[in-house]
Amino acid sequence: MASYHYDRNTIGDIAVLGAERFGDRLALAMAEGDGIGYRELERLSRRAAALLARLGVRKGDRVAILSENRPEWGLASLAIARAGAVAVPILADFPAEQVANILAHSGARAAFVSEKLRRKLPEPGPQPLAIEALSEPRADRELEWAADSFKGPEVEPGDLAAIVYTSGTTGQSKGVMLTHRNYIADALACSVIIVLDPSDVLLSILPLAHAYEYTIGFLIPMMSGASVRYLDRPPSASVLLPALAKIRPSIVLSVPLVIEKVYRTGVKPNLEKIGLYRLAAARPLLERIAGRKLMKSFGGRLRFFGIGGAPLDPETERFLRAARFPYAIGYGLTETAPIIAASAVGRTWPKAAGPALPGAEIRVADPRPADDDPGLSVGELQVRGPMVGPGYYKDEARTAEAFTPDGFFRTGDLGFLDEAGRFHVRGRLKTMILGPAGENIYPEEVEALLNSSPYVLESLVYGDERGLTALVQLKPEAIAAFASELGARVNAAVKDGIGEAAGAATRLGQAAGGAIQNAEHAAAALLERIKKETNQRLAAFSRLSAVEVQEEPFEKTPTQKIKRFLYPK
Repeated sequence: MASYHYDRNTIGDIAVLGAERFGDRLALAMAEGDGIGYRELERLSRRAAALLARLGVRKGDRVAILSENRPEWGLASLAIARAGAVAVPILADFPAEQVANILAHSGARAAFVSEKLRRKLPEPGPQPLAIEALSEPRADRELEWAADSFKGPEVEPGDLAAIVYTSGTTGQSKGVMLTHRNYIADALACSVIIVLDPSDVLLSILPLAHAYEYTIGFLIPMMSGASVRYLDRPPSASVLLPALAKIRPSIVLSVPLVIEKVYRTGVKPNLEKIGLYRLAAARPLLERIAGRKLMKSFGGRLRFFGIGGAPLDPETERFLRAARFPYAIGYGLTETAPIIAASAVGRTWPKAAGPALPGAEIRVADPRPADDDPGLSVGELQVRGPMVGPGYYKDEARTAEAFTPDGFFRTGDLGFLDEAGRFHVRGRLKTMILGPAGENIYPEEVEALLNSSPYVLESLVYGDERGLTALVQLKPEAIAAFASELGARVNAAVKDGIGEAAGAATRLGQAAGGAIQNAEHAAAALLERIKKETNQRLAAFSRLSAVEVQEEPFEKTPTQKIKRFLYPK
């Protein structure tokens, strides 16, 4: 990567330089089956760029990518860059209506689409191109001739490379513009936290349409000669574990929810079954052993587990540090391509995002003492640098609002800088709640405490006329405990009724009704217990007034953030 420079190179150069430096080394592949080498990646992306040119796609035209993760996804993005066009990556989970809106807003002329997702394209719509066909050997002779002589337009680092439509957590999607310079600059800046080489293997489990996976999980490996493997279905445990055992990746990128679920449902319950774990002196050794087992489940070669997209649960992070699991933390936004602050493996700090990346100038704007810790000065994190995009497509008002007069991008995140130069994120400016005396309450921090409860799976905190209210989705085992109690009472009633026909049905009905009532009382008592235990750990002004059950799973964005704007319903 040392030979790249963000003021000299574009995304299209990655295909050409990769072929020169890494030849037939494997670049992209599915977890099962053959893949595409670097030399072949250059040839196929050139052919696909020639195809776009033949269809009339010119410099600056938009071309969408609507597909599950697969080698051809990255191939398509390289082809679009080489054709001088602008990629419009669309998340596969977006509904057809949102896909249609994105295609219309971007004005996409063509779309690389997988057979499975073709049904989401509107009629009429952009020219559909089968993404699966990009790696197939057959092609018409004229296209092969055109590919042999294809040069493509002159593309500058400052030219638009992509328009990324985020689902967001506050409503309407917006088209984030990112240039070639933005992507290359961020990829190079990330070398302070991750350096890859041709021996590295990355297992990709996050959508390539997201800037985090595209920059860290595609561009950096392709600039370094590493290989990337993709799954052919969502990364459930039954799919992921066999893939980890077979591929034995050295690099995995994840959102916090994945590793939090692994810890809470697998590691923590097993540790708590061990009697010695109750002794503080025994815990470090037991957690180290658990860490080694966790490493083995990831294939045994893992050296970098990148976590980004949302804050990491403090309890999970405490275990990862104690277990010496090779995790790294990154913070950023789609608008910054995306990482601007990060901590490398072995250099993480509890609840900290980390220092600013090279080239990212981050400041804490309008700081004021934190109500819960006057020693902290909290304000909005603002950033400028070569990884910061130029704004939002066809939205001058939103673009103007997003930047300060001196050119800093307003992240909308509240945070502070510690004495060691590490940035900490406390929550979103728009989600911050004013307390009864004007105190700043960060719902994300209250949610982190709630989520550490052994009974809570997920939570969301909001303010209303009662004060602070928490919606909690209880863990299945908590619900099962209620069902077990109900079943025990009903079974006892049935047993009592055996041999006594007279009045048995009546007694059974009364017992069942009483059991249901008792279960409801137990559920209410559990919610009260959750509230009490959480409030004991909170400042008086940020304590919960009510805790309510969220029956259905929270609706989430592709990076597994709860869509806060949907709640309360």
